[in-house]
Amino acid sequence: MKSLYTSRRLRSQSLVLLMAFLGSLLTGCATMEGAGEDIQSAGESVEDASEDAQN
Repeated sequence: MKSLYTSRRLRSQSLVLLMAFLGSLLTGCATMEGAGEDIQSAGESVEDASEDAQN
């Protein structure tokens, strides 16, 4: 019975962490345009790293 309690507790803690992470992402960019710019910037960083790794 204790493993069921631990499983539920772990699931609850994971959900809280996920919600906190998603909340921080949403507050980090006030608009959809801001979100698009953030995603584009991340993609460019990955692209640059890939090009550097190939050279």
